[in-house]
Amino acid sequence: MLQSLSGNPCVRLIQRHKSTWYFVCLVVGYILYLIFGAVVFSSVELPYEDDVRQNLRALKTQFLQNHECLSEESLEGFLKKALDASNYGVSILNDTSANWNWDFTSALFFASTVLSTTGYGHTAPLSEAGKAFCIIYSVIGIPFTLLFLTAVVQRIMVYSTRRPITYIHTRWGLPKPLVAIIHACFLAILAISCFFLIPAAIFSTLEDNWNFLESFYFCFISLSTVGLGDYVPGEAANQRFRQFYKLGITVYLILGLIFMLVVLETFCELQQLKQLRKMFYLKKEKTQDRVAILEHDQLSFTSAPIKPHGNDKARMFVSVSSLSNRSDDLLIQ
Repeated sequence: MLQSLSGNPCVRLIQRHKSTWYFVCLVVGYILYLIFGAVVFSSVELPYEDDVRQNLRALKTQFLQNHECLSEESLEGFLKKALDASNYGVSILNDTSANWNWDFTSALFFASTVLSTTGYGHTAPLSEAGKAFCIIYSVIGIPFTLLFLTAVVQRIMVYSTRRPITYIHTRWGLPKPLVAIIHACFLAILAISCFFLIPAAIFSTLEDNWNFLESFYFCFISLSTVGLGDYVPGEAANQRFRQFYKLGITVYLILGLIFMLVVLETFCELQQLKQLRKMFYLKKEKTQDRVAILEHDQLSFTSAPIKPHGNDKARMFVSVSSLSNRSDDLLIQ
């Protein structure tokens, strides 16, 4: 049965291009995962959006009924300007008018979100010069940030991952793959505790309108560089010590991003994941130059002289035919 299957041309084709088929399955799986996420998000959030829309229409209708002297067009124009300003981080409400979006610490927080590609979107440049500078700053700064993070993570990995694994492996004699898996899980637990659970508890205390789930959600969205911008700390009215608070959040985001990259790099170095990634990679093909070098070396080897042992100084050559036929004697020239 197995021999008949192995002789099937379709089976031979699949085996010959195994990595390609794995890659096709990966692409199809990713597309299905996107569709699955869209279906779930739509089914969960669409009813809530419909309720918000209905409540907003009812509130608008009631407001116009209570203020008959105000036309709907005037109200629409006022609301449009207010919403446009809110999209740029400027609120018309009195309780938030004291917070400036472009003081030094707020601008530093904005620069960190731009360079880390988090981009909450709650604050954006208002002027043409600011928009132009943001483009130039990002073009130079994002590759510079990637270089910086790569260098920092590479140095941290030596002391946080490679040396501890080597020490435990040589000291206790445990298998290196097992030590690597345990160490990666330990780093993941440490990251969840220090950069998700503890900061979420702190944010839920400092932010009046955030519960623990919303704070944990902000930590995850930020450190994964998704940056939806629906939750941004330090934007509440009359935030105490807002300057230091913004500065602390900036430091938290940078350190958290570095630690997350260390954890991801640690998992990527696991032997099991390396084998999994190889399933989807193309095999490296030998270049023509290397093939020619190998063939030249092989021909040189087959005709290479063999120096005799002992006192015999006669030159001896092994013919190619004598190597292919071991029953014959060596031809000594």
